[in-house]
Amino acid sequence: MRRRFDPYLVLAFLFSLIMLGPLLYPGYFWNAHDARHSVFFLFELDRSIRDGVLYPRWSPDFAFGYGYPFFNIYGPLSSYVGEVFHLLGFDFVTSVKIVFGLSIVLSGLAMFLFVRRLMGSRAALVAAMVYVYAPYHIFDIYVRAALAESVSFVFIPLVLWGGYETVMHPRWNAIVGMAFAYAGLMFTSNLVTLLITPILALYITVLVLVKLLDEMPLRGFSREYVLMLMGEFLHLAIPPATGLLLGLLLSAVFWLPAATEFKYVRTDQWMGGYYDYQDHFVYFFQLFSPRWGFDISRPGPDDDLGFQLGIVPYALGVLSLLAFSRLKGHLKAQAVFFLALTVAVIFLALPTSLPLWEALRLVRFAQFPWRLLFIPVLSLSFLAPLILEATGRDTPPLSAVLLAVLVVLGSYPYVRAEPGEPPEGGVSLAGLMRFQRTSNEMTGSTAWVREIPTWSPFADLHIAGIEVVTRIDYGSIPDDTSAVTLEWHTASELIGYKTDRDDLTITFNLFYYPGWTAYLLEKEDDTYRVVGKLPLKPEDGPLGRVTVKVPRGLHYVLLRFEDTPIRKAGTALTWLGLMLVVVVYGLRRAFFAVR
Repeated sequence: MRRRFDPYLVLAFLFSLIMLGPLLYPGYFWNAHDARHSVFFLFELDRSIRDGVLYPRWSPDFAFGYGYPFFNIYGPLSSYVGEVFHLLGFDFVTSVKIVFGLSIVLSGLAMFLFVRRLMGSRAALVAAMVYVYAPYHIFDIYVRAALAESVSFVFIPLVLWGGYETVMHPRWNAIVGMAFAYAGLMFTSNLVTLLITPILALYITVLVLVKLLDEMPLRGFSREYVLMLMGEFLHLAIPPATGLLLGLLLSAVFWLPAATEFKYVRTDQWMGGYYDYQDHFVYFFQLFSPRWGFDISRPGPDDDLGFQLGIVPYALGVLSLLAFSRLKGHLKAQAVFFLALTVAVIFLALPTSLPLWEALRLVRFAQFPWRLLFIPVLSLSFLAPLILEATGRDTPPLSAVLLAVLVVLGSYPYVRAEPGEPPEGGVSLAGLMRFQRTSNEMTGSTAWVREIPTWSPFADLHIAGIEVVTRIDYGSIPDDTSAVTLEWHTASELIGYKTDRDDLTITFNLFYYPGWTAYLLEKEDDTYRVVGKLPLKPEDGPLGRVTVKVPRGLHYVLLRFEDTPIRKAGTALTWLGLMLVVVVYGLRRAFFAVR
């Protein structure tokens, strides 16, 4: 980044702005697959933050108000970026559109900087344009409106760049850069991170082997020599492994609870029926079909969607084979790696790979095999500019610009959005309730829920414009008992009650999930004092709601959603990672100052 003025970098930025066109129109493409989801994710995050919960793991209004631990298991970074703009004064829809716009421009710049490090600015311009204008990238933004996955496009090249630097030019800055890029990817999309991590590991392994064989050419396979090679391999792998581990530390506040507490939510509603991955493979001809639409994915080959690789990126990728004989060292190894990656992922997206999907059960969480097509976007972005290497130094500087323009023109017809009407009630609690009724992705349930609700008492109140002031299920309160909510927040509730019963159990209209805790309080001079914890468990009923057993008398109960031990451990690990970065930088500065 310290280089002198780079006109190709400026061109990459300017060409990327063309992709912003549909975002600049008034309104919003409400009919895109996840367009409403992205807005209401931000809406829920904002409600919690304004209530004083800076890292909300519980979304109080999902599932018709029964709540859902959404940001405990779903990467929150894209919504946090949107919240910054919302707090600056933009409305929810505009804030989401700004995040989409930033993801477009920054993803192109990230790919440009990565490829420039390897092949120079001209190649970087072509790579950036292929990355930004690949049909699947456009599909992600304007057809799917998948905000988290769109933002993940920014971090993927940065993660690979970090892997390259930590192997080829190991230093603390490279390790930290890789760590923050990997942590950013994890905070953005745990699914994309799950798919990219093995690719990153293979990429680093290839680089380590290339560097190892360059420094220690093979001289037979004696036991001593093999042990020496293994030792040197591990030595070269330490910097990238350190960057990866540091990235895991920095993001532990999210991924550790997400990985361990994911089992407490129901996944069956997203693993079968429409979401059965067997119905969403890509047929080979679709990779080259110009068909483009805004419908949803359907079983069979007649999807009204575009799954093509892009005629220009594909053609450039094929022509890049002409350059392989000219490539040397790590650049040739990387070209072979990305070529093999392209072929392998395309195979995984085709129906012929079904037996492999059956074997790799974790990959089922991708739901749609066509989701893997973001990986060829990455690999073709690396391969496409290699055609410039085939012509060597005699290539006119203008050729890179012409190729970039060709890439833009090839995909420009797809850069459009389908306008739609906002949900009835707008971006509000009433609008959210109505939207949830038509979209089961917004009605996630915890593992204790037997029957997924289709409406709730909360929804009736929100539709009627009546403020919800309690979560108490008054059907669980006997006639000889009184109970009232004194304070109500997005992740807590303070109630007072009076009963002469010894076996009173109060039910709250909240899905049970680890973290809900009940405290017994006593009031003294307008202050509350905790006198102990109360037994809390899920009800033995279809909704698996929170129930609290309370003692006889006049008392107060504070129900609050708190961090579990595993969440506290994740938070501590993240702080540890940040402290390591600061301490090491401090020690380095002190060391150089002494010298």
